[in-house]
Amino acid sequence: FLDDATFRFETLAQRFREMAFVTRGITIKLVDNRSGKDMTFHFEGGIASFARYVNRNREVLHPMIYGEKEISGVNIEFAVQYTDTYSESIYSFANTINTGDGGTHLTGLRAANTRSINDYGRKSGLLKESDANFTGEDTREGLTGIISIKHPDPQFESQTKVKLMNADVQTYTQQVVGDAISTFLDENPSAGKAIIQKCLTSARAR
Repeated sequence: FLDDATFRFETLAQRFREMAFVTRGITIKLVDNRSGKDMTFHFEGGIASFARYVNRNREVLHPMIYGEKEISGVNIEFAVQYTDTYSESIYSFANTINTGDGGTHLTGLRAANTRSINDYGRKSGLLKESDANFTGEDTREGLTGIISIKHPDPQFESQTKVKLMNADVQTYTQQVVGDAISTFLDENPSAGKAIIQKCLTSARAR
């Protein structure tokens, strides 16, 4: 059946680039004998390199927030960074599969991010008593995020594997992401202030 298949270099390059990002240290070489085009993908920084790639043409508001931890045999790796844009750029992966519809790992990342920012805003006094807590929408504007989990028994919504369903992943992800973001904000007050200001602008515009 491959006799009449047409391979698009750009489509394959995008997929191999993603695979190299989420499998730190692997090298993938793509060669197109039709055109002589070739590309090699290798990223020592893993997910953090992925986020930097997504933000390569954007103004970033603070250094990368990165974390990786294994809990009960499930490996969780993530990177988040705010930019001056108004849209959210989030990519989620389960066992290197791009879960386009997200799932429990993405829900966990978003919930932990919102909670950590609200907690820091209150603790630092940047979020006044008269201010309402930020909603998930407020904390997603300008956010670039990558979440990649490796699970021994991933459960997907359907055969297409675009949505992860494992309930334990949401709990683990919230724990890992929440701890890392809270620690980062405590240790980087200028970054914390920039993030809170970004979220306040989003909330007021809404």
